Amino acid sequence: MKTCTHCGPLWNSLPKQEAGNSTSKATLTTFQAYKLRVTHIFQLKQHSILVTVGQDEHGINPLVKVWNLDKRDSGSPLCTRIFPAIPGNKPTEVSCLSVHENLNFMAIGFTDGSVVLTKGDITRDRHSKTLTLHEGTIPVTGLAFRQVAKVTHLYVATLEKVYCYSLSLKEYPKVELDTHGCALHCSSLTDPSQDSQFVVAGDECVYLYQPDERGPCFAFDGTKILARWHRGYLFLIIQNPKTRFGNRESCPSDKQLLTIYDLDNKFIAYSALFQDVIDVVAEWGSFFVLTRDGNMYIIQEKDTQTKLEMLFKKNLFVMAINLAKSQHLDSDGLSEIFRQYGDHLYLKGDHDGAIQQYIRTIGKLEPSYVIRKFLDAQRIHNLTAYLQALHRQSLANADHTTLLLNCYTKLKDSLKLEEFIKSSESEVHFDVEIAIKVLRQAGYHRHAVFLAEKHMHHDWYLKIQLEDLKNYEEGLRYIGRLPFEQAESNMKRYGKTLMHHIPEGTTLLLKGLCTNYHPSGDTAGTDSHFEKNLLKANSEEFIPIFANNPRELKAYLEHMIEVDPNSPQGVYDTLLELRFQDWAHEQHPERKKILQGEALSLLRSDNTVFDKALVLCQMHNFKEGILYLYEKGKLYQQIMHYHMQNEVYDKVVEACKRYGDQEVCLWEQALGYFARKEEDCKAYISEVLCHIDQNNLMPPLLVVQTLAHNSTATLSVIKDYLINKLQRESLQIEGDECKIQQYREETTHLRSQIQELRTSAKIFQKTKCNMCNSPLELPSVHFLCSHSFHQHCFESYADNEAECPTCAPENRKVIDMLRAQDQKSDLHDHFNRQLQSSHDGFSVVADYFGRGVLNKLTLLTDPPGRKPVGNVEVNL
Repeated sequence: MKTCTHCGPLWNSLPKQEAGNSTSKATLTTFQAYKLRVTHIFQLKQHSILVTVGQDEHGINPLVKVWNLDKRDSGSPLCTRIFPAIPGNKPTEVSCLSVHENLNFMAIGFTDGSVVLTKGDITRDRHSKTLTLHEGTIPVTGLAFRQVAKVTHLYVATLEKVYCYSLSLKEYPKVELDTHGCALHCSSLTDPSQDSQFVVAGDECVYLYQPDERGPCFAFDGTKILARWHRGYLFLIIQNPKTRFGNRESCPSDKQLLTIYDLDNKFIAYSALFQDVIDVVAEWGSFFVLTRDGNMYIIQEKDTQTKLEMLFKKNLFVMAINLAKSQHLDSDGLSEIFRQYGDHLYLKGDHDGAIQQYIRTIGKLEPSYVIRKFLDAQRIHNLTAYLQALHRQSLANADHTTLLLNCYTKLKDSLKLEEFIKSSESEVHFDVEIAIKVLRQAGYHRHAVFLAEKHMHHDWYLKIQLEDLKNYEEGLRYIGRLPFEQAESNMKRYGKTLMHHIPEGTTLLLKGLCTNYHPSGDTAGTDSHFEKNLLKANSEEFIPIFANNPRELKAYLEHMIEVDPNSPQGVYDTLLELRFQDWAHEQHPERKKILQGEALSLLRSDNTVFDKALVLCQMHNFKEGILYLYEKGKLYQQIMHYHMQNEVYDKVVEACKRYGDQEVCLWEQALGYFARKEEDCKAYISEVLCHIDQNNLMPPLLVVQTLAHNSTATLSVIKDYLINKLQRESLQIEGDECKIQQYREETTHLRSQIQELRTSAKIFQKTKCNMCNSPLELPSVHFLCSHSFHQHCFESYADNEAECPTCAPENRKVIDMLRAQDQKSDLHDHFNRQLQSSHDGFSVVADYFGRGVLNKLTLLTDPPGRKPVGNVEVNL
């Protein structure tokens, strides 16, 4: 137990006052409770109830009276109950008294060792019951009720023993707590903050008791004559105290030592000698010491700040801290004490102790205040401890993390470094990214990798593994475990590096990433989530990764079009180019043929772009591909020109035969091509002329002019062609002359009929109706076409009164044809296109002439006698 005599008392002792001569303004009220004397008084704290024990008659006849101080009776408090304090039938003196605050229990101790318990409403006789709770031969010296929740206990102290009764249970079970008792007035009950322990002050020690066991004890030597507890302090009056050297003080026997102990903080708050103390009373926040000479002393507690300042002056910081905690000082006040204590230790050179105090200021004191003190290299371990604590409380910033990691690296303390970075997130909070940067810069790559993997900083993990450690396999494995978006972005970033060192593994990962990706740590694509939501990247975006790995690129692209036929166009274009390159560089005939088939199969698919594919074929001189694309694009002239450039005459003729029906001009171009050749091409010219002749593709004059440029082509080459041509034209002329003669005769006959109808009378000799074949009867209808009808038949079937019903359908057809001719008579563009594309232009002109397109027009505004323009071009 420490004493405060070095720094002065923590309590003030005010000047004494004469008892009964107080100069305060408090009102003093007196009333006569007993006729002879009052021996015991108990004032309840929560009620205006006063319980007294005294005598109205001489002898041993103590009476208990209960007073209600709020009610008056003839100027005195109302006495609500009176009953004799006698245990059994034998009268004895009362030694102590205690009343429960809930007014349901009252205990009276006697000098014969008995304890009487009154249960029920102690203010009324009817509602209470009195029984003898304890019997013995040793006088009872102390009683105290303990109430915790709904459990009530009664402590009983005698000169030799201490007991505890449980009043909440039937039969009130008793527990003997100790075989050491105490004198009268030497027991008390602590505050609820100290768990309402029973204090017993013996001659050698002070004991604290729980309801079921003895608690701590304190060695205070000397004969105790009084013990009180107030607001966490223990007040003891000791008779004949020892000095600090162990000898009895040389003082009169009527002097007692009053000592105030702070048991929680373990120091003596106040100590002073008084003469013949009668009692110590706690009220109004002060202690009143009443002595037998009629004086009363007031002891008041100093405020907390004054106490602390006194302790600071003597550098008793530990005691100040304990005092501040017991007084429930706020965190700011405690932090200031810790700071001052730390500064004190720092000035003394105790840096380890100082840093421990500074650690306790974290959250209140600015960290830079402490850090500046320990920046010296010799104190780096103290700085490390402070920074560790700062991180544990999640109050460190990026600079603190950097400084701590630099401290670890300077100290080369790998164990502490690992402990720091491997601590759980609930223990240490720091800026992970800053920590990774510092560790990487310091060369602690293994620790940086662990930290990046633990906190899922994927970019940093891969950067260290691939750029610093060159651990490409681990980097590739890590990417394969990442979620889709992150795996895709990191493959785009590190794909070329990984492809250079691990081509097969990288290709395999890209295949999965662009088809149906799932991290390698998950189940292999069996979850319904992956079946419904396919995660795949754009395969075209990863093609640049294979810049120096054509073999892996080809395998990757072939896999993509096999798994996903709807792959991006760039995949097909790149694969086509690769196959062309392989074909072009291959020297083995059989292998070259296989590669040619692969290229053609891809070229014939629906996923190739014509222009790009054609350029690729031309770049690699892939003949089969060029011809296929020309044919696919209907570029028949390009096909023939390709054969012409390569001077493959058979293929030229074959192209004309194959595509001549779609483009007839191929034969003309073929004839011109062979005509320009100086070598002997008579056989090919004859074949071309034969086809031109059969299909009448060129005028003979044009054929002769074309072949005139060939020095090797003689008349014998076109002899048969000209003879056949002239014979067919002669036959055609003869046929046309026959038709002309026939049409002239028919026209003459028709004109004679028209003339006859205009000039001669028409005799109707029909006897039957042309509609119903019945004999004609008047009235009847006759037409110039020699058809006759009954009038009712005519009216029933005729659509027009001026038209013969029998001839009407045929006449209508003719009229429709004429109208169609009139509508088409001005279709000049159509006529020009048809004229240019037709093999026989004369037949087209004749057809339009028959439609009236080339008829001569007479304008109404032309002056009489002026000839109309008959030119075909003008009419068109």
